[in-house]
Amino acid sequence: MNKIGLIAGNGRFPFLVAQEIKKSGDEVICVALKEEADRELEKFCDKYYEVSLGKFQKIVDSLKDAGANTAVMAGQVKHVKIYSAIIPDFRAIKILSSLVNKKTDTILKTVADEFEKDGIKLMPSHLYLTSLLAKKGLLVGKKLSSSEQKDVDFGFKIAKGISSFDIGQTVVVKDRSVLAVESVEGTDECIKRAYALGGDGAIAVKVAKPNQDFRFDVPVIGTRTVNTLKENKIRAMAIEADVTLILDKDEVIKEAKDIGVTIISV
Repeated sequence: MNKIGLIAGNGRFPFLVAQEIKKSGDEVICVALKEEADRELEKFCDKYYEVSLGKFQKIVDSLKDAGANTAVMAGQVKHVKIYSAIIPDFRAIKILSSLVNKKTDTILKTVADEFEKDGIKLMPSHLYLTSLLAKKGLLVGKKLSSSEQKDVDFGFKIAKGISSFDIGQTVVVKDRSVLAVESVEGTDECIKRAYALGGDGAIAVKVAKPNQDFRFDVPVIGTRTVNTLKENKIRAMAIEADVTLILDKDEVIKEAKDIGVTIISV
């Protein structure tokens, strides 16, 4: 039996990872990021530590004390937290001061290197959830019109472009015009902004970064995403096939069908 570290942010992602680790017969050593994780996650873990986001050394020590030398990062951590009132420990201060910039990739790759120094290897976030990766094709909803398909193709190229600069991984388009580009605010807020600017009937497109590091920041959609699509009257959402996780897939499909939203994997 292996002891697998789970560094948990918010959302359903860490719950599903914890369940799959246990199904595999391994132990779940959870370090829940206090400002983000849901305390209910403790029920699914063999050991549970609640640690503030800024206390990097305590995160490392918790994993090592429990005997975990491999770990998975799962769940969202809002990028804007680095501008908040979180108090970093000495090691976190050193990490932040060493950054050439504060892009997501830069931060997380530096963090991964720090874990490696302590003998803790980060594994791909979707390692235990590969069955939830979206397969190419129409997942739910009405077939897109030729005009809507052109929006998808247009949006896909734009999204790949911005993601290559580590700006964001989602764009919202309408009539081959970009309404909103995701930045640090996240996918949901990007979609809300698009509706405020362009009204209903837009197309959301979410992709992976070129050369995506799957140890962190894997593209994910779930029921919360569908609710956001509904509230902002999005016509369809396109996601990148074979790299995007669909959490609680059956519920996502049912809810999207109920509200008449098309989800397509390209």
